Amino acid sequence: NEELAKTVDTNDEWIRERTGITQRHIAAEGELTSHLATEAAQKALEKAGIAAEQVDLIIVATSTPDETFPATAVKVQHALGVKQGAAFDLNAVCSGFLYGLSVAETFIASGKAKTVVVIGAETFTRILDWTDRGTCILFGDGAGALVLQAETGTDRGILHTEIRSDGEFAPILRTQAGVSMTQTAGFVQMEGKEVFRHAATKMADSVELVARECGFTTADIRWLVPHQANQRILQATAKRLNIDDERVIMTVDKHANTSAASIPLALSIAADDGRIKAGDLVATPALGAGLTWGSCLIRW
Repeated sequence: NEELAKTVDTNDEWIRERTGITQRHIAAEGELTSHLATEAAQKALEKAGIAAEQVDLIIVATSTPDETFPATAVKVQHALGVKQGAAFDLNAVCSGFLYGLSVAETFIASGKAKTVVVIGAETFTRILDWTDRGTCILFGDGAGALVLQAETGTDRGILHTEIRSDGEFAPILRTQAGVSMTQTAGFVQMEGKEVFRHAATKMADSVELVARECGFTTADIRWLVPHQANQRILQATAKRLNIDDERVIMTVDKHANTSAASIPLALSIAADDGRIKAGDLVATPALGAGLTWGSCLIRW
């Protein structure tokens, strides 16, 4: 935060008070989204004890790919030494990882894949206007990954996913340029108050929906692991769900908003430090540009 205060009209106290963010990470020069995605996938596969030869599908959720094409996912596939199956990118911005889980669940349920690696990876700082205080303080770079595998005779895993979108609200969170429009990537633009209004209500509603579809109430949810947009949105979502802050995984303070990477980063941190345990009921709501939103209910 102190570094940003040297270039824009802000300070550490102002940023902490409004967002809860204390720091963010920026990819090194020459470090690409595919590099971050590959490292996250390698760690996830190692923890799962799964070899590259077992992977049927790789999904990379990102809105900051290495290049327009080919997909970042095929570069990850090659780096991991995966020679079979398929790999593709998916862009639902901050809801990207959630959308990726929904696609992975469908592939597994249909029998078209047994082992799927879903990755959220972003170098979001490369589409920021560092003179725009309203956006540059909010975002960071990062990646996280989850391995999903078909398994019978258990109630663990993904129980239900629900994804939605409504293009009417696309103008409130967007880049002002793009390959087809301007032949450039463009910078992030956001109407913060409007995004906040939609985020808290839509994420809360989606959690209630997936819980209800599975015969649960929000009181049954052990951990809420939302998209890490900012602390105020997380707290407002939890309040609407009547979930105490102690049951909300908040990691936005340490890595800011990493878009599609934020949910898998938060899951990884909370699983590693022992908060999320086997058998816990976990809800992962998100809202992103589009607008896109939804939630996934997982029995860890």
